[in-house]
Amino acid sequence: MQDVARLGAPSYVWRGGQARRFRMIVQWAGFERLQGRVLDNGCGVGMYLHRLAWWARPALGLEYDFDRAREALAPFAPVVQAAGEALPFPANTFDLILSHEVIEHVQDDRQAVREMVRVLRPGGRLLLFCPNRGYPFETHGIYWRGRYVFGNIPLVNYLPRRWRDRLAPHVRAYTARDLTRLFDGLPVQVVHRTVIFGGYDNIIARWPRLGRWLRGLLQGLEGTPLRVLGLSHFWVVEKTGA
Repeated sequence: MQDVARLGAPSYVWRGGQARRFRMIVQWAGFERLQGRVLDNGCGVGMYLHRLAWWARPALGLEYDFDRAREALAPFAPVVQAAGEALPFPANTFDLILSHEVIEHVQDDRQAVREMVRVLRPGGRLLLFCPNRGYPFETHGIYWRGRYVFGNIPLVNYLPRRWRDRLAPHVRAYTARDLTRLFDGLPVQVVHRTVIFGGYDNIIARWPRLGRWLRGLLQGLEGTPLRVLGLSHFWVVEKTGA
C-alpha cells in the first residue's frame, strides 16, 4: 500500500478505459510520430509501452520503480530505470512522449515537464494525462491520522489546497491553470486540451447495464462545460523550438 501511495497503481488489465485512451494517443500523436522514436515516460508495467512498440522505431520505457521496470521490460521494448526529473537522454531525441498519470507522483513536476520538453525534437509532441482537481473524488486515497486509506475519497480535491495537501501529500491534482504554469516559458504550444471521464470498467464488471449507462452519460459530458468535473486532463503539447 505504501508503494501504491507513493507511485500510484499501474494498469495490469487492458479494458475499455485503457483502450479508449490509447485511441486518443494514436489520434493525437499522428502516424509519423508514432513511427519515430517514442518514450513512455513512467511506463508502469508496460501496458501502453508494449502497444506503442507495434509502431515505434524504437519504443522505449522509463520507470522509476525497479520491480515495475523489470516487469515492463520486453525484447521489443527496452526499459530504463530513472527519475523523470533527470531523463538520461540527449536533447531533441524523441518524436513522441507519453506521460500517463505520472507527473502527479514525481518530486518536482515542473522539472519533470522541463525534462520532457528538452528531450523532444522540434515538432515532437508530449501527450499528457494527469488528475483533474475538479473531479469529485480523490482516486489515490488519503492519509488519515497517520495511516494510508486506499480508495476513492469524495470531495478532498474541493478543499483549500493546504488542507487537501495534508490529506493527500503523496499525489497532486491539477487545475488547467496549474498545468499552464508548468509549461510557462518553455518552447511549446498547446495543440489540444480537454478533460475526460473514466472508463468505469469496475462498475461495468459488477453491474453491466448500470456501468455502461453511467459511462455513456459521463463521457457524453465531455462535450459540455461539465467536463470540468472529469477524471483527468488530457493535453497535447508540441515543441516549437530547440
